[in-house]
Amino acid sequence: MDLHLKDRGVLVTGASRGLGKTIALMLAEEGAKVGVNYRRSPEKAEAVVRQIESQFGTAAAAIPGDVSKEADVVGMFDALEEKLGPADALVNNAAFCPVKPTAELSVDDFNTTLQVNMTGTFLASREMVRRLLAAGRHGKIVSISSQAAFRGSRSGKSAYDASKMGIVGFTISLAREMAKHNINVNCVAPGLMYTEMLAPMIDANPEAFNSRAPLGRIGTTEEIAGVVVFLCSDRAGYMTGATVDVSGGLAMH
Repeated sequence: MDLHLKDRGVLVTGASRGLGKTIALMLAEEGAKVGVNYRRSPEKAEAVVRQIESQFGTAAAAIPGDVSKEADVVGMFDALEEKLGPADALVNNAAFCPVKPTAELSVDDFNTTLQVNMTGTFLASREMVRRLLAAGRHGKIVSISSQAAFRGSRSGKSAYDASKMGIVGFTISLAREMAKHNINVNCVAPGLMYTEMLAPMIDANPEAFNSRAPLGRIGTTEEIAGVVVFLCSDRAGYMTGATVDVSGGLAMH
């Protein structure tokens, strides 16, 4: 199936590693021009860019910026336009996740989580729609939530879970606003997946993680990224305001 993503510009936040990196690679595989946003790891972002260019022969650029800072977000879109052209799609993936029981969670950690996850999604989405509306263009916004938004956590991630639920509500509201402008706004809620951050814990006790999902295993970043890439494409033109469950059956609704 042709997703019609060839030469489309896509900005992926937090794309130097983990799910964001996989999303960037799979977008490039479809021919998209990818802005690989990073905050603290320029060498990792540049490595992703080199991999995209060598493996898929498409254009890519490392885009610095902290999504929680308004000026940085504007600069990210300016840099993307200068290097690759305007964004046709935005993937809000950057996230922060402190792990601490709520009774021990500091106000600073709670606020930082909301600032990166929720405010970052707002700032990047706002800049995206401002530019699309000013140019009279259509586009796609896909944000990454989590099954923890609906199920909560027992491992001390209340701030993260709350921010991810906020993303769901923001997605619905922005989708309603933008529907008349043919700007699609959707959300993906992954379950457990194998990433660099979780790998040590999963490898130490794989059955404890695999048994949580009805499919009997945790997901791969490629399985989640495939849905994100689809939502960035014209093939998802009749989807907006949706939160798509990609969790191995944790949600089933």
